[in-house]
Amino acid sequence: MGKSASLICGSDGGFLTHNANKDTYPQPIPTKNVNFPSVGGDNQIKDIPNHTDPDNQLPAYNDYLPNGNGYPEGHGLVTIRMIPDEQGRFGFNVKGGADQGMPIIVSRVAPSTPADLAIPRLNEGDQVLVINGRDVSQHTHEQVVMFIRASRETHSGELVLIVRPNVYVSEDTPEEHYFEYLPESHVITTTAGANALEASLVLLQESLEGGAALAQFEQLYRKKPGMTMNAARLETNIPKNRYRDISPYDQTRVILKSGGEYINANYVNMEIPGSGIVNRYIAAQGPLPNTCVDFWQMVWEQHSSLVVMLTTKIERGRVKCHQYWPDLYETVDYGELQITCVKEEDTTSFAFREFNLTHLSTNEERHISHMQYIAWPDHGVPDDPGDFLDFVGKVRQKRTGMVEPTIVHCSAGIGRTGVLITMETAMCLIESNQPVYPLSIVRQMRDQRAMLIQTPSQYKFVCEAILKVSHDQLVKPMEDYQR
Repeated sequence: MGKSASLICGSDGGFLTHNANKDTYPQPIPTKNVNFPSVGGDNQIKDIPNHTDPDNQLPAYNDYLPNGNGYPEGHGLVTIRMIPDEQGRFGFNVKGGADQGMPIIVSRVAPSTPADLAIPRLNEGDQVLVINGRDVSQHTHEQVVMFIRASRETHSGELVLIVRPNVYVSEDTPEEHYFEYLPESHVITTTAGANALEASLVLLQESLEGGAALAQFEQLYRKKPGMTMNAARLETNIPKNRYRDISPYDQTRVILKSGGEYINANYVNMEIPGSGIVNRYIAAQGPLPNTCVDFWQMVWEQHSSLVVMLTTKIERGRVKCHQYWPDLYETVDYGELQITCVKEEDTTSFAFREFNLTHLSTNEERHISHMQYIAWPDHGVPDDPGDFLDFVGKVRQKRTGMVEPTIVHCSAGIGRTGVLITMETAMCLIESNQPVYPLSIVRQMRDQRAMLIQTPSQYKFVCEAILKVSHDQLVKPMEDYQR
């Protein structure tokens, strides 16, 4: 390994600059979106784990491979396409080669570069098997570098890689070492007072207008250094993950007491300084057909009485979440639990359901509220946060006096899920007359589940929504905290 490491440091292959730092790639680079054939046929929609999520730019498994590349179908290989940026860079480094007795491994991917923004994304630890149709398993490191450089000279400039995901993952080196942004404070600030709150909102407004807010967000670590995700990588648990790179931390994951014990979900506790309030959540991925029993088992074991869903079942022709509940007035058994839908109300933006949840062995019955936000657009974020803020307000009303964790999920359980937790946390901070620093909120969330609030557009949306809440006085400091 030592030989390959030294070669990487001295050979960027034309992909990254030698002295890259956090300011090297300040602007997102447009990439070419590729639609892969879905498993089961082009016109057949199936809810299977590890598919592509173009809205959230999530990497995915893909069993489809072009014919004639020497690799059979069905081996979980991934086809990745990208075009270089204006400086001719793809934004990744590789190590290894036949001359080094090592496979070609992606050693580094820089944020906001074509490799990072490609759909699916190229990831550290992926093994490169094919470059533009050429099998590179027997080529030297320098030959591989040359093949990648040469793709820039073609008419399209497109680089097409076939990789085997997650072949090598180093636990010794923190992810994104060169691009890590660590806030000075590791807790949400505890400075109270009207002036502190007002000053924080003025700072937020200015940082949004000047671009600093998004720049700092993009530099914040996506995965907390030192946290592990070993349970998600166990062979028996891989089929339970919807996306291959969205995994729960071992340290904060929800462990089921019965069944398979694994579910892709983390506890996320948000403490509001000066108030004694701790908002307890479980951030989870949207259930798959094979994880519905686990999901309801989690609801039962955690004594949760509220489930918040932030996605529709299908968006842009792709399944985002399996329907894990029965239709109105119907009953379905999920393992030892029986669920009956007793009420359903739909609006243009929300869907509210009420379930009776019965444990078949003990006949114990509980009441579950299900709140679904259905107005999030297929692309990007809502143009106006009004509907979303209305929904968050209804969720907060339902959570009044609740001490058990609220289960929140979207598709992957990181993007929209993080937006909702951030929004409610900010509202609680305003009510408690505490300053609001969204980046600190995101850091506190990511310390408990990786990647919460996934994209800059989501972060900008929630920041603007916080300012709207303050400006329109939708939430105001409570009288007890104004002294």
